[in-house]
Amino acid sequence: MSERSGVPGEGLVKGLAVTLKTMTRRSTTQQYPDVAPELPPRSRGVIALLEENCTVCMLCARECPDWCIYIDSHKEEVVVPGAARPRQRNVLDKFDIDFSLCMYCGICIEVCPFDALYWTPEFEYAEYDIKDLLHDKDHLGEWMATVPPPPAHDPHGDPSKEETTAARKAAAPAARPAPTRLRPEPGAEQGGGAPS
Repeated sequence: MSERSGVPGEGLVKGLAVTLKTMTRRSTTQQYPDVAPELPPRSRGVIALLEENCTVCMLCARECPDWCIYIDSHKEEVVVPGAARPRQRNVLDKFDIDFSLCMYCGICIEVCPFDALYWTPEFEYAEYDIKDLLHDKDHLGEWMATVPPPPAHDPHGDPSKEETTAARKAAAPAARPAPTRLRPEPGAEQGGGAPS
C-alpha cells in the first residue's frame, strides 16, 4: 500500500483558509436599477433588424428552431433602363419576432446572408403583457441604434479571408510580368526550326 504524503487534515485546513479569506473580504453589490451592469462585449440581448438589407430570403424563419419569426412580402416590378423586361423584387411587408418564444440561439443572425439581423446588448424590454413581446419590423428597426460597432481585428490573429484575397490580387500583377509573345523573324522557317 502506498502512503499518502502530507499531514492528516491538510486539505481541511486549506479549505477553511479560503473560507476565512472570503469571509473577511467586503462584498460589493451593484444596485441594478441605479447602476447599469457592465455587460461582456458579445452579450446577447434583443435582435435588431436592418430593414433595407432584408431580401425576404426566408432563411431566418426556416432555420429558427422555435418558429418565432413571421415574414410576409409581396413582389414589385422594377423597370431597369436597357433591360429587355422589368425585373421583380421582394418587398418586406411584415417581419415579426416573438420574443416570448425566442430562445436566443442566434441561428437567425448566423444564417442571414445579407447582414439584416444583429445582436444588441439591450436586455430591458420586459412587458406586463406577453402579447407585447411580439416586436414588428418598426420596433426591431429601433433597436439598430443600440447595435455596437464590430470589434477591432486582432493584430496578432490571422487576417480575414477578404484581406488575404485582396492582398493576393494586388500582389499578383506586380509579382509576375506580363507574358510577351515571341514573333518569328521574317525569313525564319515555320515548323519550329532555328533560323539559318
